[in-house]
Amino acid sequence: MFIASQKRKENIAEYLLYMWQVEDLIRANELDIDRITANVINRFGLPEEQRKQMIEWYESLIDMMRREDAVKNGHLQLNKNIILQLAQLHDTVLKDPQFAEYSAEYYKTLPFIVELRAKAGENKQGELETCFTALYGMLLLRLQGKEITKDTQIALTQISRFIALLSHYFKLDSEDKLFRNEE
Repeated sequence: MFIASQKRKENIAEYLLYMWQVEDLIRANELDIDRITANVINRFGLPEEQRKQMIEWYESLIDMMRREDAVKNGHLQLNKNIILQLAQLHDTVLKDPQFAEYSAEYYKTLPFIVELRAKAGENKQGELETCFTALYGMLLLRLQGKEITKDTQIALTQISRFIALLSHYFKLDSEDKLFRNEE
């Protein structure tokens, strides 16, 4: 909860990947708040009031996962909304000539997105969700100590650069600093 809040303010991409990890953590603990408390929350060594807040946060996420049928897989609507916000910003920035650097990064990334989507088959993810799925997959591979091929690393480096730039623009936009007034 505290980590998520900080990441949300600083880097929307890191926040989203963190929240996907939290969803998987909840699933790994079978949506059982007692297990989550023992395996996750208690390890933070928080003061009692913060501990209670964290328990309530996990309980609310568990409730949302149940209501939104995200118990076995998928993502919470609040996380899907982040992807939608990023997609809207992506479309806006891509059409604006003042963001040539962004367009260049996107078009460097596009072949990797197309390749990943082709490999996914029937999965109908949007381009940005494909990027986040790739980044999350890399995170999981690293956590498992598995090797990442050179070609995959090249693709993920480009995807990371592209998503980092979009994330930076998202932060600027949320602070009303992205678009120049052209009066």
